[in-house]
Amino acid sequence: MGKLFGTDGIRGVVGENLTADLAFQVGQAVGTVLMEEKGERPTVVLGKDTRISSDMLEAALIAGLCSVGADVKPVGDIPTPAVAYLTRQEKADAGIMVSASHNPYEHNGIKVFNGQGYKLSDALEERVEEKILSHTPMTLKTRGELGRRHHGMKQLKRDYIDFVASTVDADLSGLRILVDCANGAASATAPELFGRFKAHTVFLHRTPDGVNINDRCGSTHLEDLAAQVVAGGYDIGVAFDGDADRCLLVDETGGIIDGDKVMAVCALDMKRRGILRGNAIVATVMSNLGLHEFCRNHGIDLACTAVGDRNVLEEMIRQDFRIGGEQSGHTIFTALETTGDGQVTALQFLRVLSQSGKKASELTSVCTAYPQVLVNVEVPHSGGVKEKIMASQELAEAVKQQEAALNGEGRVLVRASGTEALIRVMVEAKTNEIAHNTADFLVSLIKSLKF
Repeated sequence: MGKLFGTDGIRGVVGENLTADLAFQVGQAVGTVLMEEKGERPTVVLGKDTRISSDMLEAALIAGLCSVGADVKPVGDIPTPAVAYLTRQEKADAGIMVSASHNPYEHNGIKVFNGQGYKLSDALEERVEEKILSHTPMTLKTRGELGRRHHGMKQLKRDYIDFVASTVDADLSGLRILVDCANGAASATAPELFGRFKAHTVFLHRTPDGVNINDRCGSTHLEDLAAQVVAGGYDIGVAFDGDADRCLLVDETGGIIDGDKVMAVCALDMKRRGILRGNAIVATVMSNLGLHEFCRNHGIDLACTAVGDRNVLEEMIRQDFRIGGEQSGHTIFTALETTGDGQVTALQFLRVLSQSGKKASELTSVCTAYPQVLVNVEVPHSGGVKEKIMASQELAEAVKQQEAALNGEGRVLVRASGTEALIRVMVEAKTNEIAHNTADFLVSLIKSLKF
């Protein structure tokens, strides 16, 4: 992992470790690397989510890019996968998204896509980092060589909505849907998108004010959506995160439909239609044992990667598989897109639900979930504490002992977050009590470690 780029781009608290000056330098460095690669003026598609800091970082990136001769097509508030899609459509050399996804509003991030709509390679990230961290002067342009900011980009947002709508061949009529936009990027696209279908759709949390993104709403806070689905008699609830690359759902009883269940339902439908290439799902080590059991029961292969949608996508491309994702709601359909897209995921699931004639709870019952406990342990941002904890022999031995005590009827996973100052402890077991007791023991141990 680089000094600036984490597992999902550059992340930080704005005004602390993510500043307008850094964004300006990132713009210059990305523009310079693209110029070196192309040998002529590059073009960059630039999007952002609804955080109060996104306008500032967008402006700094534009200034940095234009100062080294790159043209910019800013598309405003828009989901992250839209930037990947529009980068390809416009034959741009790169796409940049300003977002911290599901994180609180004070955080933000900078994610870079290459011209094919995939996340920037490690090698290119390292070149961008080297130009910033080495403080090597970059060649500034002047006169007619300065980059241009393109205007009139509203049509590009409509192009993206057109594309997402085209990914399903059903009108969804008869469904009553409640959609939570997380006061984020989906607020700019979901109302028009869902309005193109015949379902009865109502929207929650679609009035962003810069500081309410992901605030007790969206895919990381499903309580309000679940309660209103039940109270309003809806068939299904749909929740996006701040940049709408994730989608989780709730069934008519308020039960959570996580990414594992979404993949199970969609993969089974794809298998029935003969389009589940490789007869496989790609998931991560965080996926519930219930998904493993589902795959065994339905004759589907399951490939597991390290945590991160980037790792999932790399495995899907390597094996030419068609569906993969994370329990947290990143689901990737490689026949449709180059990255996870919450709105595409929602429509794929809703199409299956609409055509099945079943209730959502019945549809998802094919994939039962083992009791799972996930605890996030906060650690200091500085001093390499995350790394020291993960290198602790005492912790490694404790994890080994606790997993052995589960006798093959559960598992333990402890990992450092790639984007936040957190150690994540995940335990699955036969009962909630066993899972909680195991997790509590490990959390206490982590908190007791001194460095």
